[in-house]
Amino acid sequence: MSIGKFPKDFLWGGAVSASQCEGAYDVGGKGLSTADILPGGKTRIPLLQYAKPALATVYDYYPSHEGIDFYHRYKEDIALLAEMGFKAFRTSIAWSRIFPKGDEEEPNEEGLKFYDALLAEVVRQGMEPVITISHFEMPLHLVKEYGGWLNPRVVEFYERYARVLLARYRTQVKYWITFNEINMTLHAPFIGGGLIIENDDDRAQKVYQAAHNQLVASARAVIAARELAPEAKIGCMLAGGPYYPQTPNPEDVFAAMAMDRQNLFFADVQVRGSYPSYMQRFFRERNVEIKITAAEKEILRRGTVDFVSFSYYMSHVATAQKQSNGVDGVLNLFASAPNPYLTKSEWGWPIDPLGLRYTLNQLYDRYQKPLFIVENGLGAKDQVEADGTINDEYRISYLRDHIRAMQEAVEDGVDVIGYTPWGCIDLVSLSTGEMAKRYGFVYVDRDDQGKGTLKRIRKKSFYWYKKVIATNGQEL
Repeated sequence: MSIGKFPKDFLWGGAVSASQCEGAYDVGGKGLSTADILPGGKTRIPLLQYAKPALATVYDYYPSHEGIDFYHRYKEDIALLAEMGFKAFRTSIAWSRIFPKGDEEEPNEEGLKFYDALLAEVVRQGMEPVITISHFEMPLHLVKEYGGWLNPRVVEFYERYARVLLARYRTQVKYWITFNEINMTLHAPFIGGGLIIENDDDRAQKVYQAAHNQLVASARAVIAARELAPEAKIGCMLAGGPYYPQTPNPEDVFAAMAMDRQNLFFADVQVRGSYPSYMQRFFRERNVEIKITAAEKEILRRGTVDFVSFSYYMSHVATAQKQSNGVDGVLNLFASAPNPYLTKSEWGWPIDPLGLRYTLNQLYDRYQKPLFIVENGLGAKDQVEADGTINDEYRISYLRDHIRAMQEAVEDGVDVIGYTPWGCIDLVSLSTGEMAKRYGFVYVDRDDQGKGTLKRIRKKSFYWYKKVIATNGQEL
């Protein structure tokens, strides 16, 4: 039986982010961002949560400063993606390139001109740009002077920034995402919310107030899009992946539901336009008091999204017993008990294709909105052979199994509009700052110390994915 045929206009493509690939951190008037002060290696992971040392320490190497030099090489890179037949290319715009400090009245024209040229090239090569307005990067000045997203003034600065983008690129960009993995503010407060968390005493109050301000900002961007780019579609994005109960014990089953809700509540607000009732008890029991005005409630009601996008790398396991806090980065900063039924990647991430089908059905049942898988992929070490080839069969196997799960979800009746695997060109890892953790179809000659020629090499998966796109997912 032929299952899960994708629509003719299905958006096959790939995804990157500005701070992980562009480099040129001080070129064209760009200001320092939160990403620009993070080192690589083991030092980096705790800073994603407790950032204060990063503000006072000078490190030997900052991976985002040069990235893969996409800023200067984007034409070459976009040509490679076009060679694969990409229908869509997801990237982000660096907020600190457009508003270097974040609180300026007028944008940096030189920064805008870079994105003028980049988007023109993407469109010229026949791809639909999918643009994330804020992707784990914000002007560092907004952290130092305003306290990041804890300060409601940052909502105003974000809206000003979003309005500049929406007005300028309304004819080139049809698909917008307000925040990358907005729920990661709970798990990585510095990179997600620009928050300086000194200890856990006031963590819940800070992260949920910051999250509220981001939700209001997202709604304001949606309202602005209706005004400035009425043909556009604007969506939210979650770090996806379900929680399974560790056992049939009802307490474990309820714990899994509670962990799912912790992440899904963001989309509940962005899709439905109000806070879900279960969050009231959650806040009350943790002594969290969200400052929310009547005007903000109206903004949330009006600013609901057109689609729900998400990343999917793995599933998680919940138990009523105490579990890992996830800060070692092994499970992408999510708390989880181990799952003995799944194999793992080289970085210890469980591999669970069926979990993608589960997530697609879970989100579609909950929201009845079009879904967009904007990140999925396998971080692995690649070996360049003596003849220059890279035989990444493990990546092909991972992606094949996940695309099959997506096909099953389409057969289930889920409305999936696109699939953009993460790191389609090798880039800097968010959690560890490594280059060794590679996701791409295109290899970049760069190591964890920033050394290498930056030469681009097509991997075996490059040619495999090209055939997948050419056959609209029927030849895997």
